[in-house]
Amino acid sequence: MKKKEKISVITLGCSKNIVDSERLIGQLKLNDIKFVDDPNQADTLIINTCGFIEAAKQESINTILEATELKKSGKVSKVIVSGCLSQRYKDDLQSEIPEVDAYFGTEDYAGILKNLGMDLKRNLLGERELTTPKHFTYLKISEGCDNPCSFCAIPLMRGKHKSKPMKELIAEATSLANKGVKELIIIGQDTTDYGIDIYGKRNISDLLNELSKINGIEWIRLLYAYPSHFPDSLIYEIANNPKVCKYLDIPLQHISDKVLKSMRRGITKRRTIELINKLKSEIPDLILRTTFIVGYPAESHVEFTELCEFIEEVRFDRIGVFNYSVEENTSAFALGDKIDDDEKNTRREKVMEIQKEISLQKNQNMIGKKINVIIDEKEKDYYIARSQKDAPEVDGEVLVYTKRKLETGHFYSVDIYDCNEYDLMAKI
Repeated sequence: MKKKEKISVITLGCSKNIVDSERLIGQLKLNDIKFVDDPNQADTLIINTCGFIEAAKQESINTILEATELKKSGKVSKVIVSGCLSQRYKDDLQSEIPEVDAYFGTEDYAGILKNLGMDLKRNLLGERELTTPKHFTYLKISEGCDNPCSFCAIPLMRGKHKSKPMKELIAEATSLANKGVKELIIIGQDTTDYGIDIYGKRNISDLLNELSKINGIEWIRLLYAYPSHFPDSLIYEIANNPKVCKYLDIPLQHISDKVLKSMRRGITKRRTIELINKLKSEIPDLILRTTFIVGYPAESHVEFTELCEFIEEVRFDRIGVFNYSVEENTSAFALGDKIDDDEKNTRREKVMEIQKEISLQKNQNMIGKKINVIIDEKEKDYYIARSQKDAPEVDGEVLVYTKRKLETGHFYSVDIYDCNEYDLMAKI
């Protein structure tokens, strides 16, 4: 490949893909290749795809088709596709979209670089070129998943659960802290399973404790904690480690025993409620985020009503809701797609309306309080910030109005004076 050529990486999907792209970009820069953010300025496009649910797959396909049109018009010379969609449907994609120069699966950095005439710097594989604001980033502690959820195709794309050795994670996190990262967001397909494959026990709490010792790291936020094997040691660590945010993302997906059994979630309604009560009692001021799936084949109006009543009773701080997507080669595929899209949308909107009212009430209770926030960016006459209650991209924000000049990535104490359903308004 000619050194003068420019490469752009388009990242689709979740935060795990962001980390994969950052590692690839880091390798490109180690090979003295010019990386550009704007795909329209690139000679070669690399598309890191998502293949999780139907909407994500369609977005990935549309992006690939747009890239091939740029190639046909001569605006780019090469299109490479990688990631989950390519891992899962490589043969079909090669047949349907042959204009793409090469297809690669997940984390195939060596294959992509070889295709570009470059070498993989294996001793520097942990090096990343951050695409998030420099004060926060994602730390992927594992790859793949061993859980048998009936609706999920992740094991088909990412394989079995594989923890990354703690020593490597500490070294990566230290390097990130040296670059100015203050907030680590811990991710994996199942973060509570961390360590089970290489240490013989779930020691996510030990990892969080070691990460908290790194100079410069101020907040550690845990996402994707699977509920059916939640370790007690993790509850203690969140409750007692001042650097670990009192925030937990724990995807429940449903609450009806009938649906949970069909989903193969490995937990019952009673055990779920017991876990939530334990978390709330042992971690004061805990912010609970969860996700639910509506429109699953086993979800009749009875089970959906049960879900809504559960949400109203527990009053989660944050929730995300997804329409069920029937996926080939999953165990739920045989159940079909019994609920039409209009009904799925209706159910999703009803859940979000319930949550909107809960969120508004919780935000109103924050008025008059003083909290610490980290500044993410400047926006016209205010700053966009987040508290410990807010993960980037998926949660609300704290909008700080002040004539003072605030520094991005710095912490400030602010007073909450107003709110809407999802965001807080504050002043210094």
